[in-house]
Amino acid sequence: MTPRLLPLAVLMLGLAACTPAKQDGIDPKGEAFDAVTPGETVTLVGTEPFWNLRIQSDEGLWATPDNQNGARFPLKRFAGNGGLGFTGTLEGKSLTATLTPGTCSDGMSDRRYPFVATIALGGETFEGCGYTDKQPFTGPAAP
Repeated sequence: MTPRLLPLAVLMLGLAACTPAKQDGIDPKGEAFDAVTPGETVTLVGTEPFWNLRIQSDEGLWATPDNQNGARFPLKRFAGNGGLGFTGTLEGKSLTATLTPGTCSDGMSDRRYPFVATIALGGETFEGCGYTDKQPFTGPAAP
């Protein structure tokens, strides 16, 4: 490198160091999470106890072994800095569901999911994994 180009190289490295990059879905500039479009169907799943929340548009379908047909209820969607959230009321209980980027395993199958899921329902917290119709899990279809 010629002596005249050395200051330019140092300047470019300095600028690169000052430009934060997106990491783990968190945008250091504070922009809202946009990795899941409003048209995607979102599915959150968990084990022990088994549960499933399927979200299409502004409606959720909450299913458990005790209610395999599920209960439908309205949801509102909001994008945070590091993920996506949904809020609603299910059978008189407040529900908040979050979906954040990160490789996730359900611990029961060989599936790998692209999102981590957390649901607060009433006074309980459910932890699991999530995927969308455009960003599916990998692994067997029927574990």
